[in-house]
Amino acid sequence: MKTASGSSWLKTLSIYTHPRVLGMLSLGFSAGLPLLLILGTLSFWLREAGIDRTTIGHLSWIGLAYSFKWLWSPLVDRMPLPVLTRILGRRRAWLLLSQIVIALALIGMASTDPVINLAHMVFFALAVAFASATQDIALDAYRIEAVALELQGAMAATYQAGYRTAMILASAGVLWIAASIDSSAATYDYLPWRFAYLVMAGCMSVGIITTLIIREPDVPFSRLLAENEHYARHAIARWNLGPRLTSFLVWLYGALIAPFRDFILRHGKQALLILALIALYRISDVVMGVMSNPFYVDMGYTKEEVATVSKVYGVLMTILGAAIGGLLIVRIGIMRTLFIGAVLSAATNLLFVWLAGRGHDVSGLVFTISADNLSAGIASSAFIAYLSGLTNTAYSATQYALFSSVMLLLPKFVAGFSGQFVDAYGYESFFIATAMIGIPVLFLVRLAGRATFQTAAAVNKTDARK
Repeated sequence: MKTASGSSWLKTLSIYTHPRVLGMLSLGFSAGLPLLLILGTLSFWLREAGIDRTTIGHLSWIGLAYSFKWLWSPLVDRMPLPVLTRILGRRRAWLLLSQIVIALALIGMASTDPVINLAHMVFFALAVAFASATQDIALDAYRIEAVALELQGAMAATYQAGYRTAMILASAGVLWIAASIDSSAATYDYLPWRFAYLVMAGCMSVGIITTLIIREPDVPFSRLLAENEHYARHAIARWNLGPRLTSFLVWLYGALIAPFRDFILRHGKQALLILALIALYRISDVVMGVMSNPFYVDMGYTKEEVATVSKVYGVLMTILGAAIGGLLIVRIGIMRTLFIGAVLSAATNLLFVWLAGRGHDVSGLVFTISADNLSAGIASSAFIAYLSGLTNTAYSATQYALFSSVMLLLPKFVAGFSGQFVDAYGYESFFIATAMIGIPVLFLVRLAGRATFQTAAAVNKTDARK
C-alpha cells in the first residue's frame, strides 16, 4: 500500500510527463548544440589546422553574440515573419527560422577548410552564433508562455538535460566522430572535420521537427500592449510627424522602451534589488569555473580523466541536479529552492580547497565534481524559473533576454581577473574567495523573497477589497 507521502512524490514526478515539459528536452538539445561548435570544438579544429593561438583567441569573441542578444530581442518579440508567423505563430516561426539558419551555417562551416579560407569560416561561425542567440530568445519566450509558473522548474530541468546532452555531443562527440575516420592522427586532415560538422548540422533536425510538432503558446494579445500603444500614439501625435512615421515610432516604443518601463513600473523600488540578485546569483560558480580546467592540469589530472569525470559524468550530475531542482520548486517553492541553490553553490567551492590539498586523487575529483555539478543543476533550475516568473508575457522575449544578459555581465568581468588572483595567492585562497563572494547572494535572496511575499500580500489585499 502506498503511503500518502509516496503518492505525493509520485504526483510531483508526474510533472515531467507533461507534453510541453517533454518537448523542452528536444528544444534544449537544439539550443545547446551550436555553442561549442563555434567555441571550444572549433578552437580544437583550428589549432589542429595550424591556426595561431592569438587568432584563435580573437575568434572567441564570436561568442559575444549571446551577450548582446537583448539588442535584437525586441524584433523577435514583436516583428512577424512573412508567411511563417501566419502558419506557425510568432514563437515557432522565429524558432524554425533560426534553426534552419544554424543548420545551413553549420553546413557552410563543414564545407570550409580554415587553412584555405579562414574568413569564410569566421563568416559562417558568426551566422551560427547570431542564429543560435536568436533561437535562445524565441525559445526562452516560448518556455515562459507555454506553461504555468509552477511548471517552470520542470521546463528548466528538461531544457538543461537536453542542452547538456547536446554539449557532450558537440564536444566529445565531434572529436570521437572525427577521430574515428581520421586515417592519420599525426597530420591535419580536413575531411574528418567536414564529416563531423555535417553530422552536427543533421542533428539540428531534432529541434526543427520538434518546432513543427509543438503547439504555439495560447497567449492572447495583451491589454497592456494596447494600452501602451494608445499612450505612445497619443504622445507622438502631438509632434505632427505624419501617419507613417508616427506608426513606426509607436512600434519602436512598444518594442524597445515599453518592456523596460513595464519592469520598472511593476516592481518599483524592488527593481534594483531584483537586478542586483540577477547580476550576482551565479557569480560564485562563474568565477570559479574559469580556473577549474587550469586547476585540473596543475593537479596532474590527464585529459582522459578530466574528459570522463568533468565533461561527461559531471554533465550527467548537472542534469540530475536540474531534475531535483524542478521537483523542489513544486514542493517548496521557487524562493526556497533559490536559497538552497545559492548555499550549495558557495559551499561546494570549498570542496576544491579540500581537493587541492590532496593533489592527484581521482576519487576525490569524482566526489568534488559530483557535489559541485549537482548543486549547479539545482541552482540553475531555480534561477531560470525565478527569471521566468519576473517576465511579463506581453514582453517575454525582450525582458528575459535582458535578464540573461545582466546575469553574466558582472560575473564574466570579475572572472577575467581570476588568473591573476591565483598567481598571487594560490588555488586554495582563490576557492575560499569564490565561496565568500557567494555569501551576499544569500541575503539578496532573502530580501527578494520577502519583497515578493509583501507584493503578493498587497495584491491579494487589493483583490479582496474589490
